Amino acid sequence: MEVKGYTQDGTVDLQGRPVLASKTGKWRACAFLVGYEAFERMAFYGVASNLVVYLTTQLHEDNVSSVRNVNNWSGAVWMTPILGAYIADSYLGRFWTFTVSSLIYVLGMVLLTMAVSLKFFKPTCANGVCNKASTSQIAFFYSALYIIAVGSGGTKPNISTFGADQFDDFNTKEKELKVSFFNWWMFSSFLGALFATIGLVYIQENLGWGLGYGIPTVGLLLSLFIFYIGAPIYRHKVRKSKSPARDLIGVPIAAFKNRKLKLPTQPSELHELELQHYSTSGKRQVHHTPSFSFLDKAAIKEANMGATRSPCTVTQVEGTKLVFGMIMIWLVTLIPSTIWAQINTLFVKQGTTLDRHLGSTFQIPAASLGSFVTLSMLLSVPMYDRYFVPLMRRKSGNPRGITLLQRIGIGFMLQIIAIAIAYAVEVKRMHVIRIHQVVGPKEVVPMSIFWLLPQYVLIGIADVFNAIGLLEFFYDQSPEDMQSLGTTFFTSGIGVGNFLNSFLVTMVDKITRRGGGKSWIGKNLNDTHLDYYYGFLLVIAALNLVAFIWASSKYIYKRENAEVAEVGVQVESKTLDTSPLAIQV
Repeated sequence: MEVKGYTQDGTVDLQGRPVLASKTGKWRACAFLVGYEAFERMAFYGVASNLVVYLTTQLHEDNVSSVRNVNNWSGAVWMTPILGAYIADSYLGRFWTFTVSSLIYVLGMVLLTMAVSLKFFKPTCANGVCNKASTSQIAFFYSALYIIAVGSGGTKPNISTFGADQFDDFNTKEKELKVSFFNWWMFSSFLGALFATIGLVYIQENLGWGLGYGIPTVGLLLSLFIFYIGAPIYRHKVRKSKSPARDLIGVPIAAFKNRKLKLPTQPSELHELELQHYSTSGKRQVHHTPSFSFLDKAAIKEANMGATRSPCTVTQVEGTKLVFGMIMIWLVTLIPSTIWAQINTLFVKQGTTLDRHLGSTFQIPAASLGSFVTLSMLLSVPMYDRYFVPLMRRKSGNPRGITLLQRIGIGFMLQIIAIAIAYAVEVKRMHVIRIHQVVGPKEVVPMSIFWLLPQYVLIGIADVFNAIGLLEFFYDQSPEDMQSLGTTFFTSGIGVGNFLNSFLVTMVDKITRRGGGKSWIGKNLNDTHLDYYYGFLLVIAALNLVAFIWASSKYIYKRENAEVAEVGVQVESKTLDTSPLAIQV
């Protein structure tokens, strides 16, 4: 029930008391959260951006092993949020899951800084010849990395959803502010990544890896300090069910049990609770949709006549349908995530072979070119939010300008253009290698590293559409009590994409070197066919776009009913994307 002055969505403070709308939440609270995100992303990308270089130059791994290990670690970082989100949604809540996980994250960063700083943990070198890292050194280094992955698993899915929780969906003005939240959330993330790819990468390669990892460790501690300053004005959503993920199992089981029963002709004949129940409990009723109609059998009333347990409600069934629909979209995000994985792996290794001089003395770290991904994002986000959205809003009538899946689809198209450019540049690099007869693995190809710039910039622009779009899509379309778990569709897609890239790199290397053939991705990138691998990615990305368009045409957006009991007004709480055809081509 709405009480004057308090939030209408039932949010509370840390002690469980209702909070005043005027003194909590909104951008005032989010300012602390985006401050945290900027410093945390600086810490993460301070490690991730140049990890492949550390593995090859300091631990002396070969190209295939280093790319595989970076992808496996990145995959773990993006997959562990599934566990963190489940713990938050089912047990601890977002705030306390974040708190515990952040301490694990800091521990991992401290151990990693020790691993790259203390001589005991690093391979020894004598007369320019370095030994391979010992088993104990490798174990300590990778243990630190995977402790970071575990810590990130609890912070990553909960901090962005916690930020979105600061806006009341029942308040028209706050709901309008929320439309821009994910754009500016990612903007702060890009700021942290920019400092990492420009400043930290240079420090690591020129001033020392210990200092280069120590700075983001301090930055992470500072980010936590910023986060907890804002604790008194944060809003916390109350868990409305003990195990929100239970319906994902219960609904399909109930539908299977009722598989021989005939569905009623009208959806209104399916089991559903009165709207008053949702009003008093603070939950939201979800409309029936025709998608995944086999699940509707879980809500057949006659199936439970005489039984002690009532059938599933339409809202429960629709929540499961939402997850099924998101899985369908999630599957067609894996290939784009594989392309994104090139930024911190093959793009970097490609850059190390080129002329990196800027002037006569200054040499650009290859990983610093990743800063142009971030720069293009930073420039594109304000333009998207301030110009593109209002323009498209006038034409389409959609508050977001275009639907979420249209936004994602545009990003995927831009990614395909980026990988096509990467292919063309690699063909050019191989041509220069043949002309100048560059043979050795450490020989510099007389071609500027800035030839790689267009592919970095275009991937950055693409991320403004697909990365932000995917994060908002999975949050917005998740069942009400599963929004932390829902955002892990975004993180896990990136994780699986990294694992998939690791698998592809390993298999392509094994297959192409059979019978004494030349590997597409060998130890010596000056004597490989990396262009063939980029061509392969281009083909599968184009095929994936076709699959995405098909999946989008089948997707039906979530529509919820909510009732403000005191004034008796029924409102649609989710109407931003209602067209069943999400992307029109």
